[in-house]
Amino acid sequence: MSKLSATMLISASVFAATNSEVETFLKNNLSKNPAISSLTVKVIERNPIDGMKGWDSFIVALDAKVKQGKEEREVKQRVIYFANDTVITGELTNMKTGKSLRDSVAPQFKADYYAEANLIYGNANAKHKVAIFSDPLCPFCRSYVPKALEYMKQYPETFAVYYYHFPLERLHPAASTLTRAAVAAELQGRKDVTLALYTVPTTITRETDEQKILDAFNKAVNTNLKVSDLHAAAVNAHVDADNSVIESLMVSGTPTVYFDGEKDATKNRYKGVNVK
Repeated sequence: MSKLSATMLISASVFAATNSEVETFLKNNLSKNPAISSLTVKVIERNPIDGMKGWDSFIVALDAKVKQGKEEREVKQRVIYFANDTVITGELTNMKTGKSLRDSVAPQFKADYYAEANLIYGNANAKHKVAIFSDPLCPFCRSYVPKALEYMKQYPETFAVYYYHFPLERLHPAASTLTRAAVAAELQGRKDVTLALYTVPTTITRETDEQKILDAFNKAVNTNLKVSDLHAAAVNAHVDADNSVIESLMVSGTPTVYFDGEKDATKNRYKGVNVK
């Protein structure tokens, strides 16, 4: 389901449009597409835009069934919109900087996203919480994540490090199998699996054969997993839980880092913490 990018009129109100007005307008507009059915529209977050009186940003959850040829598939999508009392649009750009205001809109990192299953280093009640979303075959991730983890794991009372698997399958087909293998190994009690995951050779990046990918993982991590282990119910549940958080936070690239619940564009706020 394509995202709306054109500017549209919405019913007038004294201030920025209400959640109900935004939901009703979008549902009526999107429902005109004959390929879309069973559409639900829900504003899940809204915030005022700094320096733009009367304008709010809206994070909207769109759930629908979409016809593609003879098939129908379920689509769940979160989209950012901006609205004042008369206009709604998918894009606003700062004329002075040329930057899209979409870049400044991010969903809140909710407390329940810090799941015990994602805590790989530190104590849950540590002074700072760091959440990392990563693909083990992403070049930037491979240069950033191991160093960040090696540093923060030294200070368990300072950093609680939470890791979420985000394989970018279109770019790195082998990443999905690798992350499943890592989850399976962790469930079997292996420690430091995440760090070991980044030692798997990138030569398998484009590989799609699960057994060949698993062989590379077993060799690098010194495990003896079977393909069937990758699809155990507990592994599926962990993967689904990570995907749910990724979707809720609208994470789109790797590595993405949150520091104490706020998106860290620098990815290095942990370095400024006094650990003594």
